[in-house]
Amino acid sequence: MWKCSVCGYIHVGEDAPEKCPKCGAPKEKFAELSEEQAALIAKSERTNDLHMIFCHLMDKVIKVCEEGIELNLDPGCVAAFKKGKEQCGVLKNISKAEMAAHVMKNKW
Repeated sequence: MWKCSVCGYIHVGEDAPEKCPKCGAPKEKFAELSEEQAALIAKSERTNDLHMIFCHLMDKVIKVCEEGIELNLDPGCVAAFKKGKEQCGVLKNISKAEMAAHVMKNKW
């Protein structure tokens, strides 16, 4: 893996590209990443994928909770669905904050 020192673009390949696809910087502006850095990026990519899946699942659970609230069978059920909807929103926002933190730390 290679990283553009101008914009942070990550290139996967045996050699750096002739110019950065993102900012146009020349090949000389790329630095080869260590195995440790490359492994961290690979783990981060997978973790970010998992956060996206998690957020998608929370959206599905929120819809289930909304249906339960709408059915309004009894106060206990409605309270459970409201709590579930609230907690899913919180968990989704935590995942989104983690992904934002990864980007700020160049872990994407």
